[in-house]
This record gives sequence, structure tokens and C-alpha cells, in this order.
Amino acid sequence: MSKLPFGKKNYQWMVIGLVTIAIGFTFMSLDKEQHGFGFIGLTLAPIVVVAGFIIEAFAILHTPKEKD
Repeated sequence: MSKLPFGKKNYQWMVIGLVTIAIGFTFMSLDKEQHGFGFIGLTLAPIVVVAGFIIEAFAILHTPKEKD
């Protein structure tokens, strides 16, 4: 039986990252300014999306601890 490449925590962080990215894109679509040029569309939403990608990178690179 082959060992899975990721542990339970990795998958939990991946889901958190995906939800964060989805929230960021939702924020972009909610901006009421013309062409999305408001604070939400230009500042807040991109920061949230980048944070989601950072969480995804952490989830992929995090090494699960071995259980004895």
C-alpha cells in the first residue's frame, strides 16, 4: 500500500486556501465602483487572493510529521 503524499493537515490547509481565494474573487465581483476601481476591487480583494495562494503554497510545502 502506497503512502499518501499529503497528511490530513495538508488537505485542511488546501481547503482553507481555496475558500480564501474564492472569497477574494467574490469580493472583486461585489465592488460597486465603475469597472471595479474601488477600494474593494483594487486593494482588499487582491490581498485576500494572494493570501489564499500563500496558504496553498504552505499547504503543499508543509511536511506532515511522522506518527510512531
